[in-house]
Amino acid sequence: MVENTIDCATACVNGCVLGDNCPNLEYEEQSAKFIEETSLDRMLEIAEERLRKKMTEPPKWVYPEE
Repeated sequence: MVENTIDCATACVNGCVLGDNCPNLEYEEQSAKFIEETSLDRMLEIAEERLRKKMTEPPKWVYPEE
């Protein structure tokens, strides 16, 4: 098995560069099914719910290492 040594979020913007060796192929079927079965209005509702939840969460403080 080939180890994923690239950052898929940046390298695969225009499509997967690893082809059949992509470690994320298992999620392709799930995402295609979600896109096919979910209306755009429902996707927007999901995004709005998540944004509303994130905006109401208390801030998370990040302390620099000293």
